[in-house]
Amino acid sequence: MQTDYQYNAKRILIVDNDPDLLDMLTECLNNEGMDVKTSSCPNDIFQLIRDFEPDLIIVDYLLDGINGGELCHQVKSSVQGCEIPVIIISAYPRVLLSLGTYGCDLFIPKPFDLHTVIGHIKNLLLTNPISSLRDQLNFHLSKNN
Repeated sequence: MQTDYQYNAKRILIVDNDPDLLDMLTECLNNEGMDVKTSSCPNDIFQLIRDFEPDLIIVDYLLDGINGGELCHQVKSSVQGCEIPVIIISAYPRVLLSLGTYGCDLFIPKPFDLHTVIGHIKNLLLTNPISSLRDQLNFHLSKNN
């Protein structure tokens, strides 16, 4: 068992309405030791953030009822989500890029290489000070118990 706080499971929230993509990303990220929560419903994003406390959010651009860019903007504009890195994925990069980035930390066009996506996720997780601080606190608390 690892004793370093860097190896604690990172929590990834994925919002996408493609069940095959959700299954594929979940399996790959679980294999990397990450804890994954998925949702096909963007309406419950803030409840999911409160309950799951994700270290990173992946959002598809095409969602039911709202585009992923607007959802990203809402998350980044909120107190509970402003520090969480958000990745937007889309099969329509020209449309998204013509509209702006919505405050996302990274945009990944579909189709994508899984190894590249995992590398981007790990990089964002390592550079997110809130996630790192929370891991350090959890590590020290568990060490003292």
